Amino acid sequence: MIDDRFLQHTHERLDELRGPVCPFHGSWGGGSYLVTGYEDARALLTDSRVSKSNQGARELLAAKIGEENLSGLGTLLGDHMLNSDPPDHTRLRKLVNRAFTARTVARLRPRIEEITRELLDGMAGQEQADLMTAFALPLPITVICELLGVRPEDRGEFSGWSNTLLAGATEDFGAIEQAAVQMHGYLASLVEGKRAEPGEDMLSALVLATDEGDALTEQELVGMAFLLLVAGHETTVNLIGNATLALLRAPEQAAKLRADPELLPGAVEEFLRFDGPINLATMRYTTEDVPVGDSTIPAGEFVQVSLLAANRDEGRFPDPDDLDVTRPPGGHLAFGHGIHYCVGAPLARLEAEIALGGLLNRFPDLTLAVPEDELDYRKSTLVHGLNALPVRLGAARP
Repeated sequence: MIDDRFLQHTHERLDELRGPVCPFHGSWGGGSYLVTGYEDARALLTDSRVSKSNQGARELLAAKIGEENLSGLGTLLGDHMLNSDPPDHTRLRKLVNRAFTARTVARLRPRIEEITRELLDGMAGQEQADLMTAFALPLPITVICELLGVRPEDRGEFSGWSNTLLAGATEDFGAIEQAAVQMHGYLASLVEGKRAEPGEDMLSALVLATDEGDALTEQELVGMAFLLLVAGHETTVNLIGNATLALLRAPEQAAKLRADPELLPGAVEEFLRFDGPINLATMRYTTEDVPVGDSTIPAGEFVQVSLLAANRDEGRFPDPDDLDVTRPPGGHLAFGHGIHYCVGAPLARLEAEIALGGLLNRFPDLTLAVPEDELDYRKSTLVHGLNALPVRLGAARP
C-alpha cells in the first residue's frame, strides 16, 4: 500500500516488498500488481500482452471504480506516445525521433554548459542554497522550454502545474483536475501559436509535420507537448537532485569524480541505477493472463513496475545498495526498456553530466545543510525526488 513510508523511505519499503509479484493498492483505491525483480520487470516492459493504451486503461479503470469516479486528466492530456501501443505508438514515436537524434542533442552542449555556468555563478557567494530550486530545476526546464519554444515568462507557472499533476499520491484530486485544465488550455494555445507563427523549435516542427500529412490530431499534439515538456525536465531535475544527495552521503565517491572527471559519463549511469528519478513506471494493464515467475497476473489487471526496485536487484547488480561511480555501466532500467524507452534519455544524460561536473568542480566543500531525517520526498509514486535539498556551498572556485 502507498503510505508515507513508501514515499519517504522508498528503498527500504521496496526491500520489504521485494519478491514475487504481489497485489498492490494505489492511491486511487484500486488494485494492481507490483513487480520488483529485474528480470520480471525487463520482460514485462516489452510484453505485448501488457498494454499502455490510454483508452483501454480508462475503460478498465471505469469498470473497477465506476465511470463517475474517473477524472478528466487522461482525456485532456493523455493522448501521447507513452500512453499508446503500436501502430499508434510507432507513428507518434517516429515524429519525435526526428528531433531527438544524437546529433541534435550534441549540438545542445554549449547552451547547457552556458546555463550551468550562469546558475552556478548565481549560487556563488551564498553560504547556503536549496539545490533543487537554485540549480536542479531551472537547468532542465530552461533547456526543454527553449527546445520546444516556450516563453521564459511562462516557465514558472508551467513548473507549478507539472508538480501538481505528478503528485499522484495526494488526495487533492481537485487541485490535479484544475492543473490539468489550466495546462491543457495553455498548451492548446501554444500549439495554435506555433501553427500561426512557427519558430525554429521542436513543437513548431511537430505542428508543421502534422500539417504536412503525418496525421496527428489536435489532441495528440497537445498530449505530445505535455509529455515532452513534463518528461523533458522532471527526469533530469530529480536525477540531478538524487545524484547530488548520493554524493553528499558518499564523499569518497565525490572525491573520485573530482580527481578524474573522465569518470562522469559512467557515474551518471550509476546514479540512474542507484537512485533513479522514476519509481513506479507509468501504468500498464494486462490484456491476457501473463505468467510472471511462479505467479500469473490475470487479464484485465493493472501492473506497476518499480524501476527503483529492479535497479537494486542483487541478482543483477552486485552490492546493489552501494554507490560505486566506477561500476561498469549498463543494464539499468531507469529509462525503461523496449519501445517505450525514454526518447529524451540522451538529453538527460548530457544535462546530468554537465550539471554534476560543474557543481563538483565549483563547490568542492559542498555539504548537506540539514539532518538527513529532515529531507522530504515528493508525494508521487511516479517521480522519485526531493522537494528541497538544502546545502552549504562553501568557498566557490572561479
